[in-house]
Amino acid sequence: MAAYDFAINVRTQYLPEQSKPERTLHVFTYTITIKNTGDVPAQLISRHWVITDANGKTQEVRGLGVVGHQPLLKPGEEFEYTSGTQLETAQGSMTGEYFFVAEDGHRFEVPIPEFVLSLPHALH
Repeated sequence: MAAYDFAINVRTQYLPEQSKPERTLHVFTYTITIKNTGDVPAQLISRHWVITDANGKTQEVRGLGVVGHQPLLKPGEEFEYTSGTQLETAQGSMTGEYFFVAEDGHRFEVPIPEFVLSLPHALH
């Protein structure tokens, strides 16, 4: 087991009741579970997202914590949160990284694997 290791799991959902396709507004939520699979406690300090729509338009988001939290995760612990984003297209993707500081002072990044935002049944 690596000392500084985290597993990231993502679930996405399209929100038709908040979307307005006629105005090129598509709203998605994503629920992320962050699990400390390493053997050193570490605190999530900040995040960096790269959000890309189907037209290739990209926006970057950086900020402290996630949804107002900077959880300290001991080995085996996990933290789950839900957030959202808006796209001009019915499909897109997100990727990025979380920045952590371990209890021993070591600073490191955890990549967030790219995931797809899409209307249900839009992908085959």
